[in-house]
Amino acid sequence: MQATRQVVPARRGYDVEPFPPSRRLVTAALRSGRRIVPMHGLFEVDISTARRELARYDPPASLTAFVIACLGRAVAAHPEVHAYRDWRGRLVRHRAVDVQTLIEVPTARGPFGLVHVVRDADLRAVADIGAELRAVKADPASTTSGRLLDIAAPLGGRIPGGYRLMYAVLRRSHRAHLATGTVQVSAVGMFGGGGGFAIATPTLASLSVIVGGASSRPLAVEGKVEVRQVLDLTVTIDHTVVDGAPATRFAAEFRSLLTSAVLLTGQPGHTGPVVAAG
Repeated sequence: MQATRQVVPARRGYDVEPFPPSRRLVTAALRSGRRIVPMHGLFEVDISTARRELARYDPPASLTAFVIACLGRAVAAHPEVHAYRDWRGRLVRHRAVDVQTLIEVPTARGPFGLVHVVRDADLRAVADIGAELRAVKADPASTTSGRLLDIAAPLGGRIPGGYRLMYAVLRRSHRAHLATGTVQVSAVGMFGGGGGFAIATPTLASLSVIVGGASSRPLAVEGKVEVRQVLDLTVTIDHTVVDGAPATRFAAEFRSLLTSAVLLTGQPGHTGPVVAAG
């Protein structure tokens, strides 16, 4: 005879605590993106070749680093997708591609997505970018944003409207975009397992990519059905500065780089060097 499992009732009531300054930063960033008119594209990308090549690295290379490197080359080939308007309404296009990404780090109030900017993502090797992301994860204080997290976030939270003013400046300033990057990548798939898309509210960047889930799925390959590794991506572009046709050409370039994995295999015809920038 099986023993009856005793159900322990949940503790009723509620807890109240101050809203963390780090979350106020996120709230202000989301408000700053209201001027962006988002155009979303949801893509399934065959990354079977990339997965195989990434596994050959020691340690295995980061899928996020691979996405950032491919994205950097595609943006360099189609610079209109990361353009934005400045204080005078002029269109600004940066010649370099600096990609902002989020790295989860521990804080006194729990895990937080630390903003880190990968410089010259259109020129650097995948392994180089991956090593940088691992270093920031291991020691957040090694970066400027990591050092400011415990200082600027609490201080700014005490100034009424301080965060909103900061992001209003960041949204239009050339110098601010040089510091914070013009493209954003967020990886959420590693937390869920399996396939899946995510659509995030725009913040400062005119172009953002959400790396969703990866899973094994049947795909048609040269007239035959094969089980392949497929990655779900959400690409969001500011429709106020880019139309559908150039956005589509950019997406095709981005997909081709991901699918062919030329930045890992060194095949001819790739866009940009595969070696790290000096």
